[in-house]
Amino acid sequence: MQELPTSIGQLSALQNLDLSSCSKLQELPTSIGQLSALQNFNLNLCSSLQELPTSIGQLNALQNLYLWGCSSLQELPTSIGRLKALQNVILVDCLNLQRLPTSIGQLTTLQKLNLNDCSKLQELPISIGQLSALQSLFLWRCSKLQELPTSIGQLSALQNLYLPNCLKLQELPTSMGQLNAFQTLQLNYCLKLKQLLKSISQLNALQNLHLEGCSSLQELPTSIGQLSALQNLDLSSCSKLQELPPSIGQLNALQNLYLSSCSKLQELPTSMGQLNVLKSLDLSSCSKLQELPTSIGQLNVLQSLDLSNCSKLQ
Repeated sequence: MQELPTSIGQLSALQNLDLSSCSKLQELPTSIGQLSALQNFNLNLCSSLQELPTSIGQLNALQNLYLWGCSSLQELPTSIGRLKALQNVILVDCLNLQRLPTSIGQLTTLQKLNLNDCSKLQELPISIGQLSALQSLFLWRCSKLQELPTSIGQLSALQNLYLPNCLKLQELPTSMGQLNAFQTLQLNYCLKLKQLLKSISQLNALQNLHLEGCSSLQELPTSIGQLSALQNLDLSSCSKLQELPPSIGQLNALQNLYLSSCSKLQELPTSMGQLNVLKSLDLSSCSKLQELPTSIGQLNVLQSLDLSNCSKLQ
């Protein structure tokens, strides 16, 4: 299908419109804005679609907008900010999307924004901090994204932030310490990330911290011990990490600690024995690790210990 008839706007009761895989569809008729009952609009894999009509801002009932694989889409219309019922926007694999409109901040009901694989996206607008209902923000493999706006700290409902393979990301804004609902932070293979935010100790709800493959990360802040809710800490393949701070023993909720292939890690702090609920400890391929602290015998609930390929362990 190459085009929709203008008369589609007369379907006043239409709630679901699925145009997925209409790879020859280049544009939508302006009359699409007349679909006053439309709740779900699926345009996934409309790879020739270059733009959305301004009239899309008239879809007052729209809750879900799916644009995955719209590889010719370069921008969203400013009018998207008028979609007051919108809860989910999926923009995965929009390879030519370079920016989001400032008006995105007007989407006060938006709960999920997925921008995975938007490889030309260089920045997020400051207005993103106005998304008061946003719970999950996905930025996997946004390889040109260099920084996050300070306003991200205003996302009071944000629970999950996914940033794996953001290859140019060097640091996180200190304002992220204000995210009181924050539960999961994924930074896997952010190769230029040299340090964690200094305010990380303020993330009282953080349960999952994934830093696998952060090969420029040299140390963890002492304040990491204040993450009282942290259950899972993944530091696998942090090849420049030489030691863990003694404060690691203060992580009273920590259940899983992954340190495999931390090739410069030479020892573990004695405080490790204080991790009373630790169930899994992965130290495989820690090639410079020479010994384990005696205190490891205090880990009474430890179920899994992987020491394979620790060639210097005595």
